[in-house]
Parts: sequence; C-alpha cells; structure tokens
Amino acid sequence: MTLLKVAGIETFYGASQALFGVDLDVEEGEVVALMGRNGMGKTTTIRSIYGLTPARAGSITFAGLDITQQQSFRVARLGVGLVPEGRRCFPNLTVHENLVAAARDGKWTLAAVIDLFPRLGERSSQYASTLSGGEQQMLAIARALMTNPRLVILDEATEGLAPVIRKVIWDAIRRLKAEGESILVVDKSMAELLPVADRCFVLEKGRTVWTGRPAGMTPLLQDRYLGV
Repeated sequence: MTLLKVAGIETFYGASQALFGVDLDVEEGEVVALMGRNGMGKTTTIRSIYGLTPARAGSITFAGLDITQQQSFRVARLGVGLVPEGRRCFPNLTVHENLVAAARDGKWTLAAVIDLFPRLGERSSQYASTLSGGEQQMLAIARALMTNPRLVILDEATEGLAPVIRKVIWDAIRRLKAEGESILVVDKSMAELLPVADRCFVLEKGRTVWTGRPAGMTPLLQDRYLGV
C-alpha cells in the first residue's frame, strides 16, 4: 500500500521557487532515502509534506488523504512523526516531559522508547537543554515515536554526531525497519544509509532526478549527484 505520495510539488519561499516538481512515494513498511547535495530541496520537501511550507502546485497524499494544504498539527494527528533537522526538543522540559507531551496510545510506550534508547532512561529527569547533541537526537526520535505515527520522517538523522552516537542511531533505525515501521530518511552518510534503504530518491535543484534501488546507486551516480 502506498502510504505517502508526493506528485509534482512546487514550493516557494516568498517569490523564490525552491521545488520545481518533486516526486516521491513511500510504501507501508518501507524505508525510503531522500538524497541530494546541500541546498537541493530535501528539507523543503519535508517541510512541504508536513505543512510547514505548503506546496503551491502538485499534490501530497497520505494514507489516501490529500494533505497538500493541510496544517502541520493536522498532518501530525494523521500519523506523520517528524524528527526535524536541528532536533528542536523542548529545552525547558525534562526528558520525561518531552516524551509524554505528545504521546498517543500504541506500541511505542515510554518503556518501549527507553528500551530503544536506554540513555534516555538514565537522563529522564534532566532538562533537554542539558543533553548532548546525540542525546537530543535520541530524544527527538523517541518523542516522534511516542506519537505512534504511521510514518516517521528523519531530516538529517545523524548530522554532526560523534561516530559512537551515529552507530546508536543507525542501530535504532535498523531495528525500526525490522519492526515494520515506515520511514523517510535524509542523511549524507551513504555507508549507513544505502544498506538500510529499500528505495532512493535523489533531488537536484529542486527536482527529482533519479529514483531506484540502493544497488543502482553506483559510485558514478553518487559522484554525479551527491559528490562535493
């Protein structure tokens, strides 16, 4: 079943056009990688899906519902959990308070997310502002899971994190995949991203320029579309 379908969206920041016809889709239980160099439209695509920067043309459907112009809180209620770039945890709330603030009934309980990220249990009473960057990323992912979403979107899943923390995050993503979660993920690390992805979409200058299985993302294509 197609859970998310983005078809030909065009998105603007004021008079400046950022997306020129982006297409992508996510099947239920699939991990999809959204790839591209910096500034090519990945975060804008996610903002459009989530209703933060609505598309002016094209369409976005989620679970068969048109969400193209839907407000972000309604998109969240429909079952889209966002882990935004920069984490954006609530700094003046504790880890526990961050996790329960938007919790909804489902398999992802407080105990379940702490089992996924044991360090959050150790930091339960700490304010989010006192956590390391890696701990904040764990918290952001766990907070999204606590909403028990049908789709998890991770924007820059491991950017700027130490190698030991990156491993924790990728281990968690692999576990989510094994448990059948639907995931749309943005990350620059091909070594970790390609093995976990079922399909890839590559953006260049606000357009979808390549889609396929990870095995088709050859070194030549990586250099063409993702190299610095």
